[in-house]
Amino acid sequence: MNAGINREQGQAMVLGLLLCGVAVAALLHYFSLGQVLAERTRQVTALDTAAYSGAVVQSRALNLLALSNRAMVGHHLAMGHLVTLASWAQLGGHQAQQRLRANPPAFLIGMLFGASHGAAYAASSGANGLQREALQSGQLGRQFMLHESRVHDTLVAVQTQVVSTLAQMREAAIRTVLNRYYPSAQYELKITAPSLDQWLERRSGPSLHPFMLQVSRGYGFLQERSHTARNAWVVSPRCPARRHQLRRRGDTVLDENGRWEAADTHSYHALRSNRWIGCYYREYAMGWGWLVSRRQSRFAAPHVVDPPDNFASQDFWRWVAQATNWDILNGHDNPMANSRAVGARVVWPTRGYASYFDVRESSVDDQADERLLLNGGQPIPFHFSTELRRFGYGNLQYTVASGAESYFERPVPRGDGRHERANLFNPYWLARQSPAQGGL
Repeated sequence: MNAGINREQGQAMVLGLLLCGVAVAALLHYFSLGQVLAERTRQVTALDTAAYSGAVVQSRALNLLALSNRAMVGHHLAMGHLVTLASWAQLGGHQAQQRLRANPPAFLIGMLFGASHGAAYAASSGANGLQREALQSGQLGRQFMLHESRVHDTLVAVQTQVVSTLAQMREAAIRTVLNRYYPSAQYELKITAPSLDQWLERRSGPSLHPFMLQVSRGYGFLQERSHTARNAWVVSPRCPARRHQLRRRGDTVLDENGRWEAADTHSYHALRSNRWIGCYYREYAMGWGWLVSRRQSRFAAPHVVDPPDNFASQDFWRWVAQATNWDILNGHDNPMANSRAVGARVVWPTRGYASYFDVRESSVDDQADERLLLNGGQPIPFHFSTELRRFGYGNLQYTVASGAESYFERPVPRGDGRHERANLFNPYWLARQSPAQGGL
């Protein structure tokens, strides 16, 4: 009986050893599987992080393009203000000369049109010589050229450099992150992305014109500046409804090529009458200025090219009737001051608008991937895909894929409630991960 029991115990030990072997084998299998999963998880994390970093670099590049476009707009606006200031400087300098000649006298302007007009005219003597600042070599002219250089020589070069190196910088950011995970850099990286030409386009400078006109309307200094003052009492019984006039005329214009021009005039129009033509206005030019971008620019308002220096030897009305087609009774301009401005014009040569980058609004051609087209007024995000291959645990090759993209999103909704499509004038580009899309 006891001998049988001892024999059964020996057989169980063999079975136990077999079960232990199976358990050890299972443990080794699951350990190996865990290592494989850990290796793959680490690789996925590394590639996701690297792809997101690449998208961050890409978004920053797009935001830099947006900021540089806004800087271009700012420089163009500054150039418009400088042109206007130069026209004013010419007006002030010439008005100071007329004030010193008492043509007309300051007290007369004050008596006819009020103390404020008289005081302003008298104060113009302090602007004597100011027209020199409006020359191309003057302070205003030099600042204008500096702003233009910033646009054409600096910002255009910056945009070109950003676009041409974007793909390279994106890849460098991705590899920098991957090298932190795998210092030996023993991996294969594949980045699939469409050409930037499919996302971005360099636009000609004149295409910026409608936007510049819209922006410039917010600056009163660049708008029409015209005013007419009249004396309060009857001047002539021949025309009792007519009065002496003090006419201020001025305007700043921007043509379709981005060239600013400004003109300013100021004249006293004395009401006169005679038996030959009845009532008319005798104009005394008080100040003038005209800043142009080309010598062939044309002055739109009434004027003549070579007016007399004075009318000491001839009647004003008679010369007007013989040499011009001016309406010196019902007209509203300053034709004599205009003529002086044309003769004293200052030329600031300019290159106008510069080319710039913006989001492409359509595919490059009809054969391009349809996903590059606008979708509901919004282009798809700037997407790229990545693939990482490397040998890891167990000498196995691990391959993972990831994607990331730059997308446009305002931090807060527009105040007018309208939807703003993606553009390169607002730096609202962000980065996010996205599924790999085979490069799109």
